[in-house]
Amino acid sequence: MADTALQDASPEDSTDPAEMDLDWLTLEDGESIQWASTPHRYSIVPAFLVGIPLSIVLVGIPILVASYLQYTNTNYVVTNRGLYSKRGVLSRDVQQIGFDKIQNISYSQSALGSSFGYGSVDISTAGGAGIELQFRSIPDPASVQELIAREVDTRQKGEGDSEKEDVLDEILVELRAIRQAVAEGDDAHRETDAVPDETPSKTGAVDADE
Repeated sequence: MADTALQDASPEDSTDPAEMDLDWLTLEDGESIQWASTPHRYSIVPAFLVGIPLSIVLVGIPILVASYLQYTNTNYVVTNRGLYSKRGVLSRDVQQIGFDKIQNISYSQSALGSSFGYGSVDISTAGGAGIELQFRSIPDPASVQELIAREVDTRQKGEGDSEKEDVLDEILVELRAIRQAVAEGDDAHRETDAVPDETPSKTGAVDADE
């Protein structure tokens, strides 16, 4: 896995990547982690409230085990290039979306999530049908949404500046070509003016005959 670094601008309650198992994540050169987290620990409280009473008759044990494994095997990552989501216990389901494809970001919190400080961030892409990626039950979803929106704006602004630079470069190339053509035309005129006119005049020819 490429070297990772958690930036100072990361939202609070994010998890230190050094404390997470991110062997599934392969970063490109120059890509760094801005934020990383598992679901909020209180997000599994409802499953425990249901599972513990039922565990008396063994029915709730699978609920408790499944909820805990889902919690420990889910990772969400924001880098300076895009978003990553990893789920799965026996198999891995990894999703990745670049900032250039993101169209809309929103977050939501249930009553319990508002009380304990967790919620979900929904990401939609241009041309996509509905929500393409969801960070479920993460800590401080409002700050994560702001972080993603900021990264998207930065990327889109950078692409806009790059397009402007390309247009300016094309204009400069055309201006240089025009300037060179004008300079070559002036040189040609100077060479023509410098050649002496060796054609004898009609008056001179008549005088010689006389």
